[in-house]
Amino acid sequence: MKQPLDERELIVLECIRDSAEPLGSWSLVEHLEDRGYRVSSASIGRILYRLEQRGYVEGQGNRGRIITKAGVTAIGKTKAFNSMDSHRKDLENLINSKVLEDFIMVLQARKAIERETARLAAENITEAGKRELHAILEEQEVKARRGESIAEIDIAFHRGIAHASRNPALLALYGILSTMGQQSELFEFVRSRVNAPYRPAHRSILEAICSHDPDEAEKNMIRHMDALIEDVTKYWDAYRD
Repeated sequence: MKQPLDERELIVLECIRDSAEPLGSWSLVEHLEDRGYRVSSASIGRILYRLEQRGYVEGQGNRGRIITKAGVTAIGKTKAFNSMDSHRKDLENLINSKVLEDFIMVLQARKAIERETARLAAENITEAGKRELHAILEEQEVKARRGESIAEIDIAFHRGIAHASRNPALLALYGILSTMGQQSELFEFVRSRVNAPYRPAHRSILEAICSHDPDEAEKNMIRHMDALIEDVTKYWDAYRD
């Protein structure tokens, strides 16, 4: 993608992506009005022309237009760009050694708690619990492919493991830690800057839990938490340089 979509192009493309049938100018006018945007049919027509020229939509005769694979990719990249730009500004204003020290402190506390929740989850998880965690991970992977934030899904996944442990005290402790900022979108941005996706780690943890293998579940969780700590440290070293 040569340049990100502008705001109206992004909304139009998302409307087309989410529609079960091709959309034309008048239908898109109504969709945008539902989202609080007043745009003329002529303006929509110009937007559609630009999107078609860039290969993001294609016509279906008089029925309207549908999104292409390139269009879906453009949405994800634009959202990622917008998120990166927003977090870059946040970092310029907020980040300092205390912020990153707090990240590491919380991650170390999470490591102590979550190695045990992973073990207990592998011993105690039910079939319903397995289905719930699989559904969360699938949603995470869909959002990641779209370039959307997965920070909230990450929290849901780890909370689901704590719940599956059947230890209310550990679940409560995780709930406290998950509100302390280490799983915010800002933290997600820090990890993206060192090119460190953590979906494969989640998959390996889930597989061990569903196989009722507490040793492997604990080992994979420790490896995951150590990698998070390393990523934050790596980013801080690069930021200081």
